[in-house]
Amino acid sequence: MIVGLISDTHGLLRPQALTALAGCDLILHAGDVGKPEILDQLRTLAPVTAVRGNIDVGAWATQLPLTAALEVGPARIYMLHNVQELDLDPAIAGFQIVVSGHSHKPGRTDRAGVMYLNPGSAGPRRFNLPITVARLDLTSTPWTVEWVELAA
Repeated sequence: MIVGLISDTHGLLRPQALTALAGCDLILHAGDVGKPEILDQLRTLAPVTAVRGNIDVGAWATQLPLTAALEVGPARIYMLHNVQELDLDPAIAGFQIVVSGHSHKPGRTDRAGVMYLNPGSAGPRRFNLPITVARLDLTSTPWTVEWVELAA
């Protein structure tokens, strides 16, 4: 099971992001989608679960939940846009992975047996941060994450 992770598209889905996420079994969008067509395009690659970010407004965006809890192969994943708004203790709640966006900073942190992942921002460049998506490989343990930097 390969899970594509994307966030903070802000209405821009680069062709390189589609290439990087091709072959994924599932795609998780951690918010700040920007427009519903982004999700439609991602759905041409794999099933998509998305959460609402702080810029996601309008009737289409109200259909997106603020958080999502998923069982993906061997993993329980909790997703929200801003990890600073985490409303539960993922370890106690039985989650092994938390996926978030918002900061535009790609990264992984492990705490109390929980892997916290941020795929970074795949949309317009902000600050001096890289433009990235990530691929989470759940096919073998330990689980691995690969960040794919996209051309600007």
